[in-house]
Amino acid sequence: MLWMDAILIVAVCLSLSLLAYYKKLLTWDGSLAALIVGIVIGCVGGISWILLLLLFLVTSFAATIYKLGVKKQKGVQEGKSGERTWRNVLANGAPALIIALLASDYLHVMDRTTGSVLFLCAISVAAADTLASEIGVLAKKTWFITTMKPVKAGIDGGISLPGQASAAAAAIYTGIVGILVFHLMDGMAFNWLHIILIADIGFLGCQLDSFIGATLETKGKVSKLTNNLVSISVGTIAAWLVMIWLL
Repeated sequence: MLWMDAILIVAVCLSLSLLAYYKKLLTWDGSLAALIVGIVIGCVGGISWILLLLLFLVTSFAATIYKLGVKKQKGVQEGKSGERTWRNVLANGAPALIIALLASDYLHVMDRTTGSVLFLCAISVAAADTLASEIGVLAKKTWFITTMKPVKAGIDGGISLPGQASAAAAAIYTGIVGILVFHLMDGMAFNWLHIILIADIGFLGCQLDSFIGATLETKGKVSKLTNNLVSISVGTIAAWLVMIWLL
């Protein structure tokens, strides 16, 4: 990697982390964790990878502050004011970080195309779940995913039409924009099957998160962050198997 690229990556990650802390979207330790994760992904993946990670963060931050006052009134905001800690950053960012390392020239466990698609799958699940949660808590009607009985918005395992629509939109958006970025910046072949895979994995991973929330999280057997990590990891592994066997 060129020194100029490395300097640009550090500058972008540092600026975003400081802005997130200033806007109270991340705690100080969350900002530090985001800085480290971003720099590592950018340095081993490249400019295109950090740009796509930036896209996810901006989208997530926008969803977090959307009608934050209403969320606070209902008591369904993340943290005290919508902020996220280092645990949130690692729970959502660890799978993408691991993929970046596995696809890097240092380890090269998987080829670049596979790594790029799986990286987008991890982002897709995280983005779909984040938007489903942040938009879904504002829904007037919410149902429990395992019984489809009406429940209060914001409850673990609750789903809503706005939340599902937001999850689908985030997953599709991540697939289309991500593949276009890799195609234009890295010269990766444009493949609609990759977009479909990313969109499907993102949406289904969000459903898995809701299912685990309804069956395990509500009983205190797993935490919300463990749920996030498991859902993203399972979705990414499933995508890897699909790429090995079918694509």
